[in-house]
Amino acid sequence: MKGPDEEERSETGRADRGIDRLLGVMVRLRDPEGGCPWDVAQTFASIAPYTIEEAYEVADAIRREDWGDLKGELGDLLLQTVYHARMAEEAGLFAFDEVAHAAADKMIARHPHVFGDDSVADAAAQIEHWERVKEGERAARAAAEGRRASVLDDVLVGMPGLTRALKLQKRAARIGFDWPDLAPVRAKIDEELAELDRAEDGRRGEELGDLLFTVVNYARRIGVDPDAALRDANARFERRFRAVEQMAAADGPAHAHSLEQLEAFWQRAKRDEAGAAPGDERATGETG
Repeated sequence: MKGPDEEERSETGRADRGIDRLLGVMVRLRDPEGGCPWDVAQTFASIAPYTIEEAYEVADAIRREDWGDLKGELGDLLLQTVYHARMAEEAGLFAFDEVAHAAADKMIARHPHVFGDDSVADAAAQIEHWERVKEGERAARAAAEGRRASVLDDVLVGMPGLTRALKLQKRAARIGFDWPDLAPVRAKIDEELAELDRAEDGRRGEELGDLLFTVVNYARRIGVDPDAALRDANARFERRFRAVEQMAAADGPAHAHSLEQLEAFWQRAKRDEAGAAPGDERATGETG
């Protein structure tokens, strides 16, 4: 039996493996008697938004190629898994080890060319194999629930809109429901934009949704992740707008400047970012 000092070191010290230490920290945090009141009060639902946020922060660190930050963000994301697993264990549902074993079992089942006697020619063939395995899993779930399986099963409603649109389109394309090439997709964008221009107030949201869905299709066909592209565009806008604010601050608050002045600051910010000579808008690759 562990003494008090040994138990304390096991839970919060550095003697154990990292995952054991983290699991011990979570046990202490969730202890109704001596834990943190905030942590004790949390539920699956209250923690879920943090889980999503941490996944985005991991993606952001990767985009910035900040590997030191990535280590910390991966730790934060792992903490979310530990958090949910601890609450599940408290409720008698499952424990962290079961989560880890379930993940390992899934990877072994989906990689018989690594853990069994099958073989695949290349990464593309593995993707095809993976999709066939997942289709079989979806069909089994549907049969167990007494319904017909759909290729769109398990495309989660809670995904970000652009990501879900991309996944729905990829799934539909697997059974041939797809444009034959890029040209009709581009034409469809013009068509949807024209419909949006003509739409009455009550239908503008619907028409805008159709336009965005078609733009996602275009992005898919040219090999661009639309959600990642939009995140990059957001980052560029934020970076340049902060530069505009800084330039404007030399003569007073930004809102006191005319649109023409702010636009001039914007163009300067773009030139500075691209390292272009003044007046050379071509170096930025854009004019907006």
